Amino acid sequence: MTPDAPTGASGVVVVTGVGRYLGAHVASRLAADPRINRVIGVDPAPPGAEIAGLLDGVERVRVDAGSLGGLLGDLDVDAVVHLALISAPDRQHGGRAAMKDQNVIGTMQLLAACQRAPRLRKLVIRSSTAAYGASFRDPAVFTEETEPREVPRGGFARDILDIEGYVRGFRRRRPDVTATVLRFAPFIGSTADTTLTRYFSQPLVPTILGRDARLQFVHVDDALEVLHRSVVEEHPGTYNVAGPGVLSLSQAIRRAGRVAVPVLEPGLSGAAALARTLGFGRYGLDQVDLFVHGRVVDTTRLVREYGFTPRTTAAAFDDFIRAHQGGVLLGRDRLAAAEQSVLDGIRQVRAAVRERS
Repeated sequence: MTPDAPTGASGVVVVTGVGRYLGAHVASRLAADPRINRVIGVDPAPPGAEIAGLLDGVERVRVDAGSLGGLLGDLDVDAVVHLALISAPDRQHGGRAAMKDQNVIGTMQLLAACQRAPRLRKLVIRSSTAAYGASFRDPAVFTEETEPREVPRGGFARDILDIEGYVRGFRRRRPDVTATVLRFAPFIGSTADTTLTRYFSQPLVPTILGRDARLQFVHVDDALEVLHRSVVEEHPGTYNVAGPGVLSLSQAIRRAGRVAVPVLEPGLSGAAALARTLGFGRYGLDQVDLFVHGRVVDTTRLVREYGFTPRTTAAAFDDFIRAHQGGVLLGRDRLAAAEQSVLDGIRQVRAAVRERS
């Protein structure tokens, strides 16, 4: 369906996860759309200062997505956009256990509330191409019907599989609701701040020796456009959302003006720990497997049904590069922390050798 076609615009829309970048921008765009009467943003945490101004036209409710309960029915909600997912564990906020609780249990509780909402007519779920996993058994290109060849090792990918399983059950119980699942490739762009963008912002980028993964990205502005259209138009089903074309990992690193540091696959966890010490983000098995095996998806269904083609993977990545020209400089404190991390690693290896001898 194209933007000129009859729409399925809703009177009252609930958006979860508005305390973060994606949710705040989606809620802001919907609030500015005259076809929508009311936008309610849900998040247990207040938004950061950099996005708080986006929510001036959004009514905010300080609860988590799993606690909406009868609120959906009381508010006569027409549509729910579920964006409150965590893609990487944060040790300072409960680690992997808290991540799974929000992603899986929170979504399950939200769907139960949606099932009881009598006026609900539309459900939009943020998913990820991580649903396909990443292994040496993968096909060259994944379509929406492709099943993962192996159970993913990473927690986020396993959460996505659980979430999509709950959505399939919801579709059976509420066939009157248009349920749209959007499997996004990794976000990138001038304003994106993700584990992936922090990875490419490092002056020295760890890679897997002998591997050159094929990667796809989606510009965050194109992701916002697809989410908006999913609310104001009718698009039932599951869709891959990615920029056309592919970049190899080595090409992306060269475009970013960074230096690749090949390591053995078991050693990448050590490189990731060093990156955490430097403050560049958190890397888990989802990211490691992506950098080893890569992942490419087919977007024919998205282009046909939405009448919209995201900008290419290369163009999206170039926008990210333009916003990060000048590189990342290591200050004295970060350099000292990096040196200490390396020294600690050497001491641990030497101690292990002495114990064996």
